[in-house]
Amino acid sequence: MMSGTMYKTFDVAVIGAGSIGSSVAYFNAKKGAQVVLIDAGDIAQSTSSRSDGNVLVCDKQPGFDAIFAKASQDMFPELSRELDYDLEWKQKGSLFLTETEEEFEIASKFCQDMKECGISMRMMDQKEIQDDEPLLAKDIYGGLETISDGSVYPIGLAYGLALGAEKKGAILSLHNRVTNIEKQEDAFRIETENGTILARNVVDACGVWAPAIGAMVGLPIPIRPRQGQILVSEQTFQVARRKVHEFGYMLTKFQSGSYRRPVSERVEKHGVAFVFEPTASHNFLIGSSRAFAGEDISSEIEVMKAMAERAIRFFPVIADIKVIRSYSGLRPYTPDHMPIVSGTPVEGFYIAAGHEGDGIGLAPITGKVMADMIAGEAPFMDLSPLRYDRFFSKEER
Repeated sequence: MMSGTMYKTFDVAVIGAGSIGSSVAYFNAKKGAQVVLIDAGDIAQSTSSRSDGNVLVCDKQPGFDAIFAKASQDMFPELSRELDYDLEWKQKGSLFLTETEEEFEIASKFCQDMKECGISMRMMDQKEIQDDEPLLAKDIYGGLETISDGSVYPIGLAYGLALGAEKKGAILSLHNRVTNIEKQEDAFRIETENGTILARNVVDACGVWAPAIGAMVGLPIPIRPRQGQILVSEQTFQVARRKVHEFGYMLTKFQSGSYRRPVSERVEKHGVAFVFEPTASHNFLIGSSRAFAGEDISSEIEVMKAMAERAIRFFPVIADIKVIRSYSGLRPYTPDHMPIVSGTPVEGFYIAAGHEGDGIGLAPITGKVMADMIAGEAPFMDLSPLRYDRFFSKEER
């Protein structure tokens, strides 16, 4: 833990100790850089502690989005062995449910497009999904399985990466809010509540609060908080063995296409789509909702009812299981649903934010490519879809 004015100049200062910032700190420290990880609170105190820990490829768009996510997913087995922390990494695959024949046809085209990107998926008919998950409602039309999908303990991931960075020499400067950043000739002067920190490079990994840090160096960052709520069940029997969600989730997430799900007005109003995630504690999480509500993280009863309604529609047995609590988190949303992992017009100032609901799953690859970028090394693929300046015209750059 660091306090007081620091006269040493760090190679990299990472602001934000969630899963993304902790990963950026870890992979930079792994390269031998002198790193300081700064946060106004504790490790994983904000969005990372209010997520469901999914590491998915199935909910990505075919093309760059899916390939980038798969590269990150492939890093988890080694990372879980490498870090001296139990990440609870499990790779059981995931199951998308299609409620109607029309959804099944849309999912089949999506499946083919993803296969062409190298993603292992397969369509399942009604009998196959019933054999796979016997407690499903009997009228569910079919499904789509993604073999490689997995899950991780999200708080454990952030802690594992942050403490792993510390073991490699990084300094953790927690409970230390950044109040101002000044670009000097050869370093950034970072003013914090506990003193001054000097660094040659700065990475803004503050998620929904990234715009506030960007504003300190004169950079507008087009990220908005998008609220999502989750229900937590009591400890119970196995309802489903792995991640299960409705294919309508894709349509809700990206708000695209002309297809409309056969749902109630309440479900439609609150942007709710069924998501089920079993935990290591023998309970399960139910989601999800999407709403622009500023920084409000209170749980709304009508949203909770809509999520419960969708859950019971797919697994009727859930009607007899108690919900013990609910919580909300803020996803850092960008207009094209892709994160910003990029340098900026301010030399030495980088952004790793805007992952929306994918921060847990994309944490490893984001940390790796950001470390490569700062070291001046070529990335493993063309990262232009993640550039900061994609949101601005040539005149605005």
